[in-house]
Amino acid sequence: MDQFERLRAVGLLESYSTARHHLKFYLNASIAATYNLPETYNSPVKDYIYRACARLINQHPILSAVPVGEDTKEPYFARLPEVDLEKSVSFEKRAHDFPEADEPDTELETLLTTQHNTPFTPPLPYWRLCVLTDATSERRFTAAFVYHHAIGDGTSGKAFHKTFLQALRETAASVGLEEVKTVIAPPKVPLLPNSEAVHPLPVSIFYLATTLFKEKVWSWPDPGLWTGSEIIVPLETQLRHIVFPEHVTSALKDRCRQNNTTITAVLETAIARSLFARLPEKFTSVKCTGAMSTRRWLPDIITDDSMGVWVQDFEDTFSRNNVTSDSFPWEEARRARKTIENVLSLKGKNASPNLLKYVDDVHDLFLSKVGKARKSSFEVSNVGVLAADQDPAKPRIGRMVFSQTASVTGNAFEVSVITGGDRCMVLAFTWQTHVVELDLMSAVIDSIRTELVNLCS
Repeated sequence: MDQFERLRAVGLLESYSTARHHLKFYLNASIAATYNLPETYNSPVKDYIYRACARLINQHPILSAVPVGEDTKEPYFARLPEVDLEKSVSFEKRAHDFPEADEPDTELETLLTTQHNTPFTPPLPYWRLCVLTDATSERRFTAAFVYHHAIGDGTSGKAFHKTFLQALRETAASVGLEEVKTVIAPPKVPLLPNSEAVHPLPVSIFYLATTLFKEKVWSWPDPGLWTGSEIIVPLETQLRHIVFPEHVTSALKDRCRQNNTTITAVLETAIARSLFARLPEKFTSVKCTGAMSTRRWLPDIITDDSMGVWVQDFEDTFSRNNVTSDSFPWEEARRARKTIENVLSLKGKNASPNLLKYVDDVHDLFLSKVGKARKSSFEVSNVGVLAADQDPAKPRIGRMVFSQTASVTGNAFEVSVITGGDRCMVLAFTWQTHVVELDLMSAVIDSIRTELVNLCS
């Protein structure tokens, strides 16, 4: 690794993930998508996928960069001399047909669970593409892009598939006419800048003082706040996902507009309601954290098509009294939307990642939390919709699933949300074994599906 070309230092927010990966406190994220190739694509599917991957490696320099020194205070990115696609792209044939429109994909669930429990090891790239080929159609496959969180955030996973689809459409003419390369030489171009290089990450004195007071002086936990178990190791991620068919997804968007709120705010409210219905009465509040892209207020060099880490979190608290009415509490969903809008209006000021510049050793920060109570209950990370035309003469993208490993020091469980080209919204739930009991997670997941469907009837 010391012989590889040194690029730039790992940024503050990126180092948050390099430390977590080294400690095995959080391993990776994934976005999977199902593709359909038209009949004119008559070469082996593997050829098209390899050719598309080569284009993406040339387009996104972070795909050939790996963090070096994850165990140190000063990790940096190095460029791999080559990427061997036969080692980074795997193929597995489905045992069963692709699931129906509103059915979860159990074979993909199994694959993702395995991937979310598998760390990255140099000198291989810090991403993998795991392809499930269809049992009945050679031209339909599901590709799961699994990646280290220091090389990409949730929007980056969506950007990968957006450019992968474009690459599939552009490679048709060349596949079959020339040899498909499996060993790719990366482009000699610099990485895109990290967050602190393109944003001042301001912190007000009041915000800093309040945070320090809560951490160092008065950190008494709220006995009414449910956050699952205390922080424990080792990490083992469990995963389950639910699919909302197109007509339900569309109707839910309409209901949100009618009630002056958003999908994300409704999801947060519905999850809180589902938890309170199953938690003992002594728990009177749950805390949600959300992830939001910061790209909207960064320079033009960083767009939604860029791959890297430009994200921040936000918090909201839901109380039992406000969400446990018989009918869905739209007023609470509007309040949750307002919380998100207030954070957006700050344009990156007083965000928790901004405090990382005051942390001497992020490894110690994580290790100091083991055995202590968590700070929050669940996360909702919604990367939105990947809209693409469905021209049958071109490669098409359909069902998508966004998921991530559980986080040892993070929320009791994560909910990752995306809507793919089939216009079906998918919620992926991940949690750490022994942090939340399986029976509770199963009941929460089933009731969320029921409530959201009922909202649209």
